[in-house]
Amino acid sequence: MKQVSATVVSNIELMPGYHLVCVDAPDIVATSKPGQFVTVRCGEEFTLRRPFSIHQITRTGQLDFFFKVIGKGTSRLSLCRKGEKLDILGPLGNGFYVKPASKKLLLVAGGIGIAPLTFLAQQALAQQKSVTLLLGVHTKDKLYPHKLLPSEIKTITTTEDGSYGEKGKVTDILSRYVNLADQIYACGPLAMYKEIAKQRQRWREKKSIHISLEVRMGCGIGACFSCSIKTKNGMKRVCLDGPVFNLDDILLEEVRI
Repeated sequence: MKQVSATVVSNIELMPGYHLVCVDAPDIVATSKPGQFVTVRCGEEFTLRRPFSIHQITRTGQLDFFFKVIGKGTSRLSLCRKGEKLDILGPLGNGFYVKPASKKLLLVAGGIGIAPLTFLAQQALAQQKSVTLLLGVHTKDKLYPHKLLPSEIKTITTTEDGSYGEKGKVTDILSRYVNLADQIYACGPLAMYKEIAKQRQRWREKKSIHISLEVRMGCGIGACFSCSIKTKNGMKRVCLDGPVFNLDDILLEEVRI
């Protein structure tokens, strides 16, 4: 974990209210793993940092994070300009684990849930694994640009209003692909996780599913316990023990976003 003053390389509004920020942070990139996150000071007027999944990295030490503007902190961050310095701390948390023997990965992204899964796909492809991505959004206007995904990914898209791809939620098509995967990873809203857990009970082979959990954080380093959740193995801190957990271990009804 390092605290750095990272230079903004670019800030692109991919869709209205959704930004992709790239910073030069080689010291953080050097030890980053898929599923981990960074915290960013969004301005001197904000006491708490904001957490963001590591979206992608480059060999030259650049790091991307993708976020939706939802409050004053992210609103301030959305205004950052090329050349500006950002105070960033990371990498933080525990990330995704891919078994060496796994050859086929299935990624399930609901909306902004694409944020941590792109880095996972990036690494998996570099290890000669195949990656299938199920990407679900409400409408075409909220769809993450396919051109920004690694070209080797097989992507199947759903929109709830039918404006692009298959009509429906991403969980509506999940059962078609689970038996083709060695490992399954998901990131999305709590309702999506509950539906996956429900469907999983009907699967012939109940494969483990690793999810990236998003809850409100305070310090981001495990000191304040504000992001604690109940699990089958006791209380866990999302920022320190997660944000990646086995879906089976989480008491979903007890999670408060």
